[in-house]
Amino acid sequence: MRRYWKYVKPYLSAFILGPIFMIVEVIGEVVMPLLLSNIIDYGINGGRGIAYITAMGITMVITALFMMAGGVGGAYFAIKASTGFANDLRKDLFNQIQKFSFNNIDQFNTGSLITRLTNDVTQVQNMIQMLLRMALRSPGMLIGALIMAFVLNPRLALVILCVIPLLACAIYFIMKVAFPLFTAMQKKLDALNTATQENLTNIRVVKSFVRERHEEEKFKKANTDLKDSTIKAMNVVIFTLPVMTLAMNITTLAVVWFGGKQVIAGSMTPGVLTAFINYIVQILISLMIVSFIILISSRTLASIKRIDEILDTEIDLTDEEARHKDRAVQHGKIEFRGVYFKYYKNNEKWVLEDVNLVINPGETVGIIGSTGSGKSTLVQLIPRLYDVDRGEVLVDDVNVKDYALKNLRDGVGIVLQQNVLFSGTIKENLQWGDEEARDDEIYQSAERAQAHGFITSFEAGYDTELGQGGVNVSGGQKQRLCIARTLLKKPKILILDDSTSAVDTATEAKIRESLRNELKGTTKIIIAQRISSVIDADRIIVLDQGRIVGMGTHAELIQSCEAYSEIYYSQMDKKVAAS
Repeated sequence: MRRYWKYVKPYLSAFILGPIFMIVEVIGEVVMPLLLSNIIDYGINGGRGIAYITAMGITMVITALFMMAGGVGGAYFAIKASTGFANDLRKDLFNQIQKFSFNNIDQFNTGSLITRLTNDVTQVQNMIQMLLRMALRSPGMLIGALIMAFVLNPRLALVILCVIPLLACAIYFIMKVAFPLFTAMQKKLDALNTATQENLTNIRVVKSFVRERHEEEKFKKANTDLKDSTIKAMNVVIFTLPVMTLAMNITTLAVVWFGGKQVIAGSMTPGVLTAFINYIVQILISLMIVSFIILISSRTLASIKRIDEILDTEIDLTDEEARHKDRAVQHGKIEFRGVYFKYYKNNEKWVLEDVNLVINPGETVGIIGSTGSGKSTLVQLIPRLYDVDRGEVLVDDVNVKDYALKNLRDGVGIVLQQNVLFSGTIKENLQWGDEEARDDEIYQSAERAQAHGFITSFEAGYDTELGQGGVNVSGGQKQRLCIARTLLKKPKILILDDSTSAVDTATEAKIRESLRNELKGTTKIIIAQRISSVIDADRIIVLDQGRIVGMGTHAELIQSCEAYSEIYYSQMDKKVAAS
């Protein structure tokens, strides 16, 4: 728990003042029954008259006001401390996830990460708030009431000792049973969030395949599993609280029975009995609150364990040992030396195997290969989205591991297969490439990507609001916006990973011509399924099952590479058949 001290320290005053204010309320709770006892025994039965009763009543009102101030102050500081703690913890969790490599992210599903950032942190926040309000109040009231009960009548106070073993058993039962049940419940919540997130993200696919019923059944199962898991966990509460309430009522009845006999016998006054009953109730309520705190703690501990899994995840891709952290990508030369890579280390088959390749600054290189040949994997090693298992990747003759990640990735612009746009205007999305870019630079990048025309056709132009994920633009428009965003970055290395697949051939040709004429000093890597997309490249790399099986110009590969010629002629046949 030492790691959580950093979240307590900024709000230490609130963590201290909250319990202090609650102690004021506890003192009032303990004093009130005694004042009531004095009114009954001395004011009413003792004949001291209305003046005494009025004085005691005023004292009780003043005490109640102090209790109110203590309760309000305690609640205020408890909320301030718990929300501040949760805010800082949630921020660190999010920052930790931002540092995750792709391999780290693969260890958790999206729904689970969202649950941990929201629900689990909220559980910790609620627990801290309750502890600050109850951790001193309940034990304080318990100790104070016990002392007063033994002071008033030691023999009658022994009754409480009979119920403590039963309550202790209930508390042990909570600790033993509740923790695994709440852990299982949080996992079911993960599954529900994942199902919901996948459905909402892919709602257009669901509707196009008319799979609403399937998704409804999948959600129903996840929801039912969560319900069943929650009921199992809540059964602990359902069983425990009635047992403790029964124990409290039986104890109260016993006190009234034995105390009433003492009042009849004259060994105890009615006022003392009234105060004693109040103290017994306070003792039992305190014990019930303690058990409830333990119950909530079981759920919170399950959440803390899940939070710790995020914070304890070792980031397997960092630049802490980089030897050239101040160096930036200057020329754009790329070299692969004996590169081997696989996503799952237990797999025997390599995704990339013995890749040796040099790409010179300013060169345009096309990469062709069948699905699963390792094309996307190869280029993702350049900005260190993944690290090689063997060999090395160099940029400007420096191992990519020796660059600061920011400097390396600032020098590499990559348009991935999955084109992602964010909620906001078109201009705001393009400014991801350079948030300080002038309007003329934004327009120029859009023109190079053949996006300026359709952007200006919108009524709001560059201020057009995009829906989540860019749902209100077509696939080809989305690809061109992503290309424009990357061009605005002015990278020394530009990677287009099948990023014109939804663009018509005429527009694609204009994009290639623009890149060739206006980005002559930029190293360009183009991954494509269509050979027409890379036919004019300085060199074309042919990948097959993670190996380079061909390298050269289009004319050279037609003659020397069987895999390339097969792809080319199959595409030509389809083109002829289509015409």
